Order: sequence, then C-alpha cells, then structure tokens
Amino acid sequence: MKRRLLLTAVLVAMSFPPAAGAQSFANRPIKRLDGSTITRSEIDSTVTKVMTAAEVPGAGIAIFNDGKIAYLKAYGMRDKDKNLPLTPDSILTAASFTKVAFGYMVVQLVSEKVIDLDKPVYQYLPKPLPDYPQYADLAGDPRYKLITARMLLSHTAGFPNFRWINADRKLNINFEPGARYAYSGEGIEMLQLVVETVTGKPLEELMRERVFQPFGMTRTSMTWQDRFETNYANGYDEYGRSIGPERRPKADAAGSMQTTLSDFARFLEAVMAGQRLDPQTREIMLSPQIAIPWKHEFPTLEFIPTEANKSIRLSYGLGWGLYWTPYGKAFFKEGHIDGFMNYTVCFDGPKTGLLIMTNSSNGEGIYKDLLETLLKNTYTPIDWEGFTPHNELPPRPPLKQHKVVAVDQKTLDRYAGRYGEPPNLIEVIRREGDHLSLQENDEEKEELFPESENEFFSKTSDDELTFESDSSGRVTMFVLHSGGKDIPIKRID
Repeated sequence: MKRRLLLTAVLVAMSFPPAAGAQSFANRPIKRLDGSTITRSEIDSTVTKVMTAAEVPGAGIAIFNDGKIAYLKAYGMRDKDKNLPLTPDSILTAASFTKVAFGYMVVQLVSEKVIDLDKPVYQYLPKPLPDYPQYADLAGDPRYKLITARMLLSHTAGFPNFRWINADRKLNINFEPGARYAYSGEGIEMLQLVVETVTGKPLEELMRERVFQPFGMTRTSMTWQDRFETNYANGYDEYGRSIGPERRPKADAAGSMQTTLSDFARFLEAVMAGQRLDPQTREIMLSPQIAIPWKHEFPTLEFIPTEANKSIRLSYGLGWGLYWTPYGKAFFKEGHIDGFMNYTVCFDGPKTGLLIMTNSSNGEGIYKDLLETLLKNTYTPIDWEGFTPHNELPPRPPLKQHKVVAVDQKTLDRYAGRYGEPPNLIEVIRREGDHLSLQENDEEKEELFPESENEFFSKTSDDELTFESDSSGRVTMFVLHSGGKDIPIKRID
C-alpha cells in the first residue's frame, strides 16, 4: 500500500538464472555516452553482480543507441517461490512511468489544439471544480482558478504529492500555482479528469488509441487484464517478502499502468523519435518549464535550497525531468511504488539512453552502478532523487517478531466494516476466516493476523492495527501503526 514503509533485513545473496528473452539486435556493439563500447558479457556481469549485492530478485535492462533498442534483457526471477524467470514480456507495475505515458498523450491533444496548455483547467469542466466531490477541499481557495495543464504536467500547481500525506488528509494548494516545483500525483489526476471530460472518453480508451496501439505496446494497459495472469512479476519488499502484483481495477494517470520491459522500451523509442507529435510540440514538452533549486525531490514540500544541481540546469518539462551535460540535454523519469522501482534517462542529441525496471523495493540501490557502467552517465542527480546506492545504505533493523493468537469469529466480525474519509479514503476491513483483511480504495487486500483481541499485524509489511471501542463496546476506529506514525482512522459504518 502507498502508506507502507517496507522494512528490510539482510538476506543470503541470491543467484540468478540466465537472462531471459535476450535480444541480440544484430550483435551490434553497445555504445555509451563517451563513445566507448561495452560488451554483452560485461553488461551481464555488471547487472547480475549489482542485483545480488542489492538483493533485487528481478530486473529488466534496455539500452538505446541512435534512438533504437540496442540491447534488451530480463534478469532474475518474477516469482521466487515458483522459480519463474522474469522475461521481457512479464507484466511489471509502471508506477510513475504512467505519468510520462499519460503526459505524451496529453501533449498530442495539445498539438491538435484540443487542450491549451495555458487555459485554466477549471474552464474545461461543466461545473465548478469544487462541486466535484474529490475537489470539494478547494472551495475556499480561489487559486485553483489559476491552475493550467502546463502547471499540472510540470508539477507546479502547488499540490502535495497526495492529499493523504497531509495530517488532515485534505487536498490543499501550498503556494501560488506556477511559482515552484513540487512533484504531485494529485495534479496528474486532476488533468485526467479534464482530459476525460474534454474528449468524452475514459482514460483507458484514450491511452490505447493514442499510445499503446500506435507504439506496439501489446501487453500494456491502464488496468489489470486477465491476459496478464500467465506472465506477471510479483513485487518484493526490501526483505524479499512477496507483495504480489498490482491488480488495479481503475485507470489512474498517476500510476496504474501495467507494462513490460519490451513495451516500455518501444514507448521510449517513440518518444525519442517524436512519433505522433509535431516537432514544435515535442520541443515544448522537453523544454524547461520550471528550474529546480531544491535539495531533494521528496518530501515534495520540503524546499531546502541548494546549488548542487545548478551546473546541470536541473529542471522540469512537461512530464519529464531535464538536465544538461557535455552530451547535451537529458530527459528522465522514475517510477516508485512498493515492490516496483523503475528508472529511465535518454540523451536527446545522441539518442542514447538506459531503461531499468525492477520488481523490488531495493531497485533504486542499483541505479547508480548501472547508469555509470552501462551508460557512462555520471551526471544523474542521484542525491536529489533520493537514490541511495545499495552499498551506502545503513544496516537494516531486524524485523519485529509477532505471534498469531486465536480470536473468536464474533470478535472479528465486530471489526468488519468501512473506515476512512469518503470519497478520498475508504479502508475496508473484512473477516477472512480466522483473521482479517484490509483494502485501501482499489488497492490489493492486505492480510492481517491477530496478536491480541484488538491488535493485528501484517506478514508482508510493517503495518499494525489497533481497534478501539466506545463504552458500549461499539468499534469506532482503528489506529494504523506504520512508518513510525500512529494514524487514527474513524469508522464510517
């Protein structure tokens, strides 16, 4: 779940099967940024070495030369328990890679003059923005009328990343829209509402028509499909515990896309070529909309100034991060969610790039080694993005030990119901035989096991729940203990 702070522990170094689905691409030499080449055996050795050191079960790698896929391989496992190898066609959660695919579709609409980048987005809607239940929180702040598609795509609208980060879990505007950069999934979701309203089509259909089908992304969707069940990757936390796949039932422009190494590599080829975009609009997409002088990307509203990235002119375009090196402009994007960590960077001049996709919460620990060895790219703002290399991480704390106890079914039934703050947060507690499950909005269910009559824990995360009752014995709330925080969540019914 999004709220989850996944713990880690030292595991025995794992071994990896031969890379699956290797593509030779006519056995051409693989060029790096500085003009040097790297052999396929050197790539294999580097990838398997860092995966073992960082405890990453599975990873997919694609290298681009002259705007085309020059190398593409999947390494390791998609399911450790079943000993199933990851393949280039295994379904992986795209996480925030979704945002750039969505952004590319929006920019197509801009080039066709369906959407104006600088028209306030509320003007596209048939009723005032605060009249939509998900935006009722903005009723007292007229600054929402300043927000444009350009601001939403460049993460300058003033929103938090997600409203649930706020203590009151309400959506708010934190600065004058357009004034500064603050990464926000909320902004992308607002733009989804606008685009669906203007086109009269659901997001899944728009993405299929304008991105997935034209670019040959045959195993990509904004929602989970039954056809994915035969070849998908489980996500794994830092401990190596399986989180499973993300079977999202609803299309979310901020992060619901399911894709594969092969498909997303095809998408990057299309972006580098500017397919289905006129050159002028593509240039706008990859031009700085806002400079980024902040020390860290996350927390999104921290705003600690620094000049550390001034030399690379760190900035944000429309959907893409940007920086400059002696090899010219680079555009990049990360994708981060529990169990799936992804990263890509492409240099627009030489059309050289690297794609990394993993099914592990440890995935970010391998980025630096791969970027510097496979691409000879030493310019990535690693510290700003928070990508701590695996060999610089602090020792992992031991897992907390829990003991399952028996609780009668009548007590479990008392806890079943809905909790949260509709419509933005719905937590559903269900009895599952001798234990409970928790489902947050449309996310996968999490199994919860009793360690006392009112205390429950997860075996796949550090989540713990304590249920509280009033003087009459009615269950009124539960307190979520996660990430060092105690979060009270009231009962709805």
